[in-house]
Amino acid sequence: MIPRRALNRPAFRALSASPLVKAPYSPRHLLPALTSTRTGQLLARWQSTAEHAGSVGTIGNDKTGHIDTGPNESILFLDNLFPLKVTSLLLWGPEETRDLLKRFESSSFRFVDPIRLVRKALPDTLPIKVVEIIPRLKEGGAFVKFSYSPDVSLAEIERQLKEWLDKNPVTPWFNPLRRLKASLILGRPWLEDLYRLPKSRLKVEFVSAGTTEPPSELSQESLYSLFRRYGKISDIAAQPADSKVLPRYAHVDFVRVRDAIMARNCMHGFVHQEEYSKAPARLRISYEQRVQSHQIWNWVTSHPRIVIPILAAFLAAFTVAVFDPIREFFVRAHVHKSLEFTNSKFYKWFKSQTSDIISFGGKRKPQDTSALTYRKDLIESLHNSLVETTSTFVVVSGPRGSGGRELVMDHALRDRSDVLIIDCRQVVEARGEAGTIKKLANQVGYRPIFSWANSLSSMVDLAIQSTTGVKAGFSENFEAQIVKILHTAGAALKDVALGDRKQKTDPDASLTDDAYLENHPEKRPIVVIDNFMHKGDEKSLVYDRIADWAAALVQSNIAHVIFITNDASFAKPLTRALPDRIFNQITLGDLSPELAKQFVVSQLEAENSVPATPHKEGDSSTSTLSEKQIRRDLEELDECIDALGGRLTDLQVLARRLKLGQSPKKAVSDIIDQSASEILRMYLLNNKNGHNPNTSSGGNSGVSQKRWSTEQAWYLIRALATSPTQSLRYNEVLLSNTFAASTTSAATNPEAAIESLADSELISVKSTRGRPATIRAGKPVYQAAFKRLVDDPVVRARMDLAMVQELAKIEAGTISKVETELAVLSNLPNQPAQAGDRAKYLLSKLQGSQEKIMQYEKQMGELKKVLAEET
Repeated sequence: MIPRRALNRPAFRALSASPLVKAPYSPRHLLPALTSTRTGQLLARWQSTAEHAGSVGTIGNDKTGHIDTGPNESILFLDNLFPLKVTSLLLWGPEETRDLLKRFESSSFRFVDPIRLVRKALPDTLPIKVVEIIPRLKEGGAFVKFSYSPDVSLAEIERQLKEWLDKNPVTPWFNPLRRLKASLILGRPWLEDLYRLPKSRLKVEFVSAGTTEPPSELSQESLYSLFRRYGKISDIAAQPADSKVLPRYAHVDFVRVRDAIMARNCMHGFVHQEEYSKAPARLRISYEQRVQSHQIWNWVTSHPRIVIPILAAFLAAFTVAVFDPIREFFVRAHVHKSLEFTNSKFYKWFKSQTSDIISFGGKRKPQDTSALTYRKDLIESLHNSLVETTSTFVVVSGPRGSGGRELVMDHALRDRSDVLIIDCRQVVEARGEAGTIKKLANQVGYRPIFSWANSLSSMVDLAIQSTTGVKAGFSENFEAQIVKILHTAGAALKDVALGDRKQKTDPDASLTDDAYLENHPEKRPIVVIDNFMHKGDEKSLVYDRIADWAAALVQSNIAHVIFITNDASFAKPLTRALPDRIFNQITLGDLSPELAKQFVVSQLEAENSVPATPHKEGDSSTSTLSEKQIRRDLEELDECIDALGGRLTDLQVLARRLKLGQSPKKAVSDIIDQSASEILRMYLLNNKNGHNPNTSSGGNSGVSQKRWSTEQAWYLIRALATSPTQSLRYNEVLLSNTFAASTTSAATNPEAAIESLADSELISVKSTRGRPATIRAGKPVYQAAFKRLVDDPVVRARMDLAMVQELAKIEAGTISKVETELAVLSNLPNQPAQAGDRAKYLLSKLQGSQEKIMQYEKQMGELKKVLAEET
């Protein structure tokens, strides 16, 4: 029995059989068949290999696997009695052979009983008597052993049987499209119970028929004439002539499996002698698995230019269908901060229930209201920009340390829960393209992200391109990955904007999503892009894609976009992304001395004040208790605040020092000394490897190409420290020898040198009517630090010596050029009079440069003396 569930149903009947081929047949003594195994037991457990292959009662007498016949006895094979490989569905019991005969001779039997089909297939007019019925469940048929009269030939019996079945077709209940077939056994069938399932391919081996001579190998014509009667043959393949495999064999492929079953059972053991051969050959037939030719796989592997792009498109579509909804969910959760534990309902409930017992996070720092008071107009302007329907950018610009992020996040957007913050500094300072992609994904909450997958895809792409000459397209370039992350974030932000819209109860239910967002600007989320244009020259691609994405958000009314930048060149990428709009620009500057002093005092009061407990029940008034309500040394702020300036970060540092107990003069002096040390370390003493002070901390991009020299930095420091107006004329600096004729190869362009120093915040350049006009210190505290450095005799002597040496080199270079030209003039024939003026000019220039060199030499001697005496 075969515990398989696949049912093989041929859809067309076999062709008519050809006339019988005469062959010797030796009847043998009849041996009783064994009983079949109950089919229903297969539903409970798997049996042994013999039970899987067929019933135990069909393996012959003494389990030899052969059916012996006596005189005037023969065997028929009836096909299509059982479904192939679905024997567990048959209502078949463990009857003995005599019980099968009783049921065969009985006139009453069940509709699904296979014996009914046997009875119907063998008419009463057929001159035979059924002796034994041996079912073959795994082959879907049965052997019918019968006896016949000597007066009737086997060929006549088979002819009458076939005529009866042609006129009275018998169809089983499980396969009504195929008729039952019957054929006479010509060979000696082998009833093995091995786990060999029927196949459409037969392996026909040619073995010896009892003679000493080697058996003859049958030709394809002989095989065709022997096997064609059992069904349509698709192919006959002979054994290769050079094959050494014995015995010799051939493959006969049938179109239908049941035809192969019929041929195998009828022709196994048949003896046939090929014409002109010395010895007959006995046919030994077995089923063989057809080797698949793998046409589909071969076509796929042989057409990579077609298959690989299709596969890449399929993977991309699968990724979009599966991962994009997940990533949009995480972006929305990142905007709402819904996955943070401190924002969960359980945490808030637990905190409210245990706040009087457990302290969460210690003493809460009171809100800083000083900046809110001093910049109230700027905050109101920012609020008005967020409720307007005009789709444009809001740009908050100002020098580094002016408090742009604090103004936007801590005051203007303090109560908003739909804010997405992108810190460009973390993105552009990441290591490599993979790190940049990962940082950008973390900023917007884009996950999952497989940063390693693109590297692997790039290697596969390169391998395929090198072998096939076609780029597979598995990997995405750097720009495509950035666009994909931002596009997914934009789709999630639109869902956030439409999250509170209720189609049924909303009065604007008839509006489309775009019209709804246009009419309700307050529903749009806010995207804050901080540190925009940080290292703009190095990561221009990132800023361009972010600007394009931000422009798409505001033009589609999906979100408000706020840019926070310290770079004066922010207008270039933003104007390119949004050329037809005027930006709402909010410029942050330094506080005036009066506001700066009030800011420091408010910081101290906010830190030291603690709300007192009301004295009476129901009294909501609070009294302010301060450990230092009156600080006598605050009177020194009037003298120190001018030196420190109004930069917000510097004022915060001053306030922290005052909280530690320092006096204002001491705190301001320490801040100035610290700034002077930073300037000395980053710009004057340790600047030989092109270190960019603006990128000295964080990331792997701290070293960039230097476009200024130490002498140029010192020229500006000394000039600003000694200038009465604390400013320098831009063009005057450009015309100085230190900038115009620098001997440092990286600092030969004076305008690039000034721009580089401004980017590093040593200086700041102020413009008038669109052109650079004046140069000032980068921060107010730097002006005092410049004076501190100039007042140091050792620093001043060392830097002046370096600058004078460079000036001497410049004049020496001038003299060298003059001497070269004079040598050319001296070689002219007859010394023409026209060259006299030129010679006089060169000589006067040579004399002037020599006088300057002598003056520089004198200065260098004095400076060296100072360095030798001072410590």
